Amino acid sequence: MSISSKIRASKALIAGILKKLKTSAFVKNVLIVMSGTVLAQIISFALSPIISRLYSPADFGVFGSFSAILSVIAAGLTLDYSQAIMIPKQDNEAINLFMLSFLSTISISACCLVACLLAPALIRSLMKTSGFWILALLVIGILVNGLNQTFQAWCVRVKSFKHTSASQVIRSVSSNGTQIGLGYLGGGPLALIFSTNLGEALASLNLGRVVLRDLRNLRPVIKWKGLWRLAISYHDFPLYSASINVINTLSMSLPVLLLTQYYGIAVAGSYAFGMRMLSTPLGFILRSLRQVLYQKACETHSHGGRLVPLYVKFTVGLFALALVPSVIFMIWAPRLFTWVFGTQWLTAGQFAQSLVIWTLFMFSNLPADLFVRIIRMQRKMFIFDVTLLAARTAVLVAGGLYWPASKTILLFSVVGAIMNIIFIAIVGYAVMRKEGDITLKGILNGLKEGSP
Repeated sequence: MSISSKIRASKALIAGILKKLKTSAFVKNVLIVMSGTVLAQIISFALSPIISRLYSPADFGVFGSFSAILSVIAAGLTLDYSQAIMIPKQDNEAINLFMLSFLSTISISACCLVACLLAPALIRSLMKTSGFWILALLVIGILVNGLNQTFQAWCVRVKSFKHTSASQVIRSVSSNGTQIGLGYLGGGPLALIFSTNLGEALASLNLGRVVLRDLRNLRPVIKWKGLWRLAISYHDFPLYSASINVINTLSMSLPVLLLTQYYGIAVAGSYAFGMRMLSTPLGFILRSLRQVLYQKACETHSHGGRLVPLYVKFTVGLFALALVPSVIFMIWAPRLFTWVFGTQWLTAGQFAQSLVIWTLFMFSNLPADLFVRIIRMQRKMFIFDVTLLAARTAVLVAGGLYWPASKTILLFSVVGAIMNIIFIAIVGYAVMRKEGDITLKGILNGLKEGSP
């Protein structure tokens, strides 16, 4: 073949790829959600230098402890029925799962309210703060978070990605704007907490418009007697998936809680701020891709399509995407933090320099995290997550007793990276085994076949 023929063939290939991407519903949905996510993250990141100068590491320590407790409860708040909403082929069954998720949120929020009334001192001691308002904000945050999970799951099912995208922007603008306003008034940690709850509530109201519209249409098919049957049919979600979520979130929240106990609230605040800044660029991709990839994978699975191409393509692609920024952070994080956020955040930059080892593989495990639910292997992963929790706890406790904070966080990050690699391998093997191809050739075929 002549050089001119090769050039023409290359142009034709590129044109074909561009045409395929242009007409791909998957790519279109990703771009819709990503537009809102990117705008939200840009707003959040752009305002961070202002926020970092209005609040101290101790303020972020209290906020981090509050967020850690809220995250652990929120992980099991809907009993993971919110994730089951996208699995049924028919909306009749899905809307009943929606009601299960909604009722779970209300019930668990009520139980948390009772716990705050019966043992307020214990809960406040975990956050190293006092006062009634911290407990009130915790209960409100729990309720709003559960509603947001439920509403968002329904919007993803019906492919209302414009609303989920808009909600990201609403959350970011309202939360960060309120944090700045209250920060100038000297609001302290309660201002950070209140602003976050407000952003979550306004985002949920935006999603609620889609939910109310569909509830009016599907209300006749909601069968209260059938809810128990569905609860039994999808029992693996509350029994294993929700439990796994709680364990995973607890293991990720442990650093803030244990660093507070061993090193003080300021060190915990530096860790929380460092993770917040690492999570912002990660959120550019993950928050939008999570919604669309899960919907796409569920749809592919329900129609008998192959999951291996999706799994391999997105796992490898996410790792490649995050590799260069991660290396940059490993080298220059302390300098970047002090330059952008102020000298009081040097420790946060040093922590981020270590934590990026873990977040690189945490970023890459998104397909594994989603596919566990789709192929219903939550029970098998339960033991793995208990082991992960034990390993992380052991590192943090040993570090708190014998090592400085910097070494403890570095070892915590390395353990997290290793466990994420194992997790990706286990789920990948299960997906390939389910489809009858567990060879290296199967992996390579997945890379070739995977496309939006």
